[in-house]
Amino acid sequence: MKIAFVGKGGSGKTTLSSLFIRHLAATGAPVVAVDADINQHLGAALGLSDEEAAALPAMGAHLPLIKEYLRGDNPRIASADSMIKTTPPGQGSRLLRVREDNPVYAACARPVRLDGDEIRLMATGPFTESDLGVACYHSKVGAVELCLNHLVDGPDEYVVVDMTAGSDSFASGMFTRFDMTFLVAEPTRKGVSVYRQYKEYARDFGVALKVVGNKVQGEDDVDFLRSEVGDDLLVTVGHSDWVRAMEKGRPPRFDFLEPANRTALRTLRNAADDSYAHRDWERYTRQMVHFHLRNAESWGNAKTGADLAAQVDPGFVLSEGLTLSEELGLAEGFSAVQPA
Repeated sequence: MKIAFVGKGGSGKTTLSSLFIRHLAATGAPVVAVDADINQHLGAALGLSDEEAAALPAMGAHLPLIKEYLRGDNPRIASADSMIKTTPPGQGSRLLRVREDNPVYAACARPVRLDGDEIRLMATGPFTESDLGVACYHSKVGAVELCLNHLVDGPDEYVVVDMTAGSDSFASGMFTRFDMTFLVAEPTRKGVSVYRQYKEYARDFGVALKVVGNKVQGEDDVDFLRSEVGDDLLVTVGHSDWVRAMEKGRPPRFDFLEPANRTALRTLRNAADDSYAHRDWERYTRQMVHFHLRNAESWGNAKTGADLAAQVDPGFVLSEGLTLSEELGLAEGFSAVQPA
């Protein structure tokens, strides 16, 4: 399942996404976690030191490798240089799977040992001094979108993405790449404003959206959130001494998390798992193509000097039912210089 955590800055979405990742790992579920926020804090929330978090490879820095690997033998893609963040897979493309080893994970993912099990952590990379005044952050999350477009995941596998704050998630089609989106909202007018934006923008795309009330102190807060978001309110989370210790860099064992908060995490997982019954690979592929054609016309054709609409394979539908042997035309080998 592909799961996004969104919300306004300071809502606690990174903290809650890290708790959800720890909860999954504690059950032995395979997890790929992605920090796609402009403020790169997921690594620290998962227990990495500042030095370890800073050493995470930036996905954007490995974009040429990602493109070349995913391109495979797709005859519709002349070169990796002609791929953009929305390029969809087709016959001959290489696909990514949660449990496998591949050059993309080797270059961009690092193992993180949690109480329950080991997960893979990937990060877009921080906004650097060289980016100031010349680049937008959405150029960095393009590597995440490209990987999600080529990802085949099953019901017992989890890809958890900590998205950029606020409504910036709608600057690309990546908001349609998820089976479930958890919007973290505080019980304040500002806290629910992002919910209204997200609900309105996602209305025509079939986005499964549930609200997680955070920093809730009593029934009055719960009543406020319910009056503002209605049935989209899934669960609420209150104060946590465990989280406070984690934020100080001294978390106890995860099984010491408060029972009420453990119950809330189980509710999140159940909601994510239940969304699997509504997974529609044809719609998923159709939306992928929709945003690719929009980006091609808006800027991609001019940037690459190619007609990127020709990259669309009209007979291809991404599906977990695809086997390696069914990725027709796939090159047998791939070589790239990997980081030490």
